[in-house]
Amino acid sequence: MTAETFTEGLKAALGDRLSMVALFGSAAVGDTAERFSDVNIMVVCTRLGVGELDAIAKLSREWSKLGNPPPLMFALDRLMNSSHVFPIELLDIKENHRVLFGRDVLRDLPISQANLRFQLEHELKGKLIQLREGYMLAAQDGEALVDLMLRSLSNFQIMLKAALRFYAVSVPAKKREAVRELSRHVPYDLSVFEELQGIKEGTSLPPFSRDAARELFERYLEAIERSADLIAALSRRD
Repeated sequence: MTAETFTEGLKAALGDRLSMVALFGSAAVGDTAERFSDVNIMVVCTRLGVGELDAIAKLSREWSKLGNPPPLMFALDRLMNSSHVFPIELLDIKENHRVLFGRDVLRDLPISQANLRFQLEHELKGKLIQLREGYMLAAQDGEALVDLMLRSLSNFQIMLKAALRFYAVSVPAKKREAVRELSRHVPYDLSVFEELQGIKEGTSLPPFSRDAARELFERYLEAIERSADLIAALSRRD
């Protein structure tokens, strides 16, 4: 099942209740790594109750069995009132999506920079806690430690891409390029992200020995900690 055939199923199930279907995330901008990338779909309806969820439940289960996340569902009016709660995600979707059906309701979605800073600081610090917890479970196994970093990489790249918005008007669609651009603005080393991206794409050999993986993790952790400190400092200026 492709994104296009999934969309046809949504149209058949929801009829005139369906406002928009959009592809977003890595697949929308050609930023995929086969082992780790999903196909993400946003579905916007005029109303979204149990009846609408029931109508697409079977289709969504079939979609998920292919390894994709369930569709991101919004009622149209609630989407318009959600940008202050999810500014990182919705801003990225707004700028990097492809409409598969309906009117592009994301075009006029307002995003506040103050809310973006708040969520970014919250997300970075929360994901840091999870990363440290993951390290304690994987620290004795170099391969598991590399896998931990690779599985967290995309989320941290998205957050660093969001951080770039405080330095640049134009932000690259691809996460890797956005992190490269951010590295030109911050006073600390982000090259570990480039190294991990190379491992993720299979263009460099992964450091599976425990010591090499630990050294890579140490640099990764420091880069993320300093990024969290940077956003906290920006927030305190407001």
